[in-house]
Order: sequence, then structure tokens, then C-alpha cells
Amino acid sequence: MQKFQEIQPGEITGNPFTLIGKDWMLVTAGDAGKFNTMTASWGGVGVLWNKKVVFTFIRPQRYTYEFIEKGEVFTLSFFDEAHRDALQFCGAHSGRDVDKVQATGLTPVFSDGGVYFEEAKLVLVCRKLAYQDMDPAGFIDPSLEKNYAAGDYHRMYAAEIVKAYQK
Repeated sequence: MQKFQEIQPGEITGNPFTLIGKDWMLVTAGDAGKFNTMTASWGGVGVLWNKKVVFTFIRPQRYTYEFIEKGEVFTLSFFDEAHRDALQFCGAHSGRDVDKVQATGLTPVFSDGGVYFEEAKLVLVCRKLAYQDMDPAGFIDPSLEKNYAAGDYHRMYAAEIVKAYQK
């Protein structure tokens, strides 16, 4: 299997709209003792507070939320299309009910204070900087409310990219 090479966050190749919105990613938090991962297709990358950052959105009822809240580090893992089934599985099942690693065959890597997956093509190791709960009072476009029929508003995390690995 091809090995990861550490790169600077500014050297990341690939269109972020494709990587996040079309290809999806796994958001993973926890440690070798216990962790969870979930599929996400919302988020962003950019510059904030003079740092290269990611923006990740997690609903409070998601199992991964508990792990992100407890820890300082989480990872974003991006995959080739060959792993679409694993991403679909991780998005459709809760880690409370099933061992996602066993079910998907993904290989966890415990490094840099976080957990990511050997099969990924790109990994971002992220350190939480701030969070903000989504508040519908701030929605200028009322159609955004349709994303929250159950009133389960996301928490947005802004996190610094502290390491980036690419194959």
C-alpha cells in the first residue's frame, strides 16, 4: 500500500468542493482506546486567525460529537471512489450500534493525537480552536431551515490543520 507523505496544508491538491461535497470525508475523533468516525459532506477549508483551518459541522445527536467534544484533535480522511461503500456505511450506521472498522475493513492509524485511516488518500489532522452552535435566528435565507426539520442544529467547529498527509 502506498505510504503517506507529510505535506504543508497549502500544498493540498484537489478541489475542496469535490473533496468534501462530492467525494465526502470521514470525521474521526477519539484515541486508540475508543473512537468513532462518521461520514460528512458539509464543511470547508480556509484561513482564519492567520491559520489554515477547516470548518466541520456535527449534529449533537451524532456519536462522533461526544468524541469531538472530549478531545482536542480530530481528523478528516478523504478517499478514492473505491471506498464509497465504506463511506456510505459509516454515514448510515451509528458507532453506538456497530463496529464500523470491522464492518468496513478500514485500517485505523493512531498518530498525532488522533485516528485516521490507512486507505485514505488525504488526511488532515485538526486541532480545535473554536465552536459555534448554529442558530436559526441568524439565517438570512429562510430556506436553510428545511435542513433542520427536527430542530437538530449543527455545532460548527473551526480547527487548525496541524498536519496534512497525502498519498
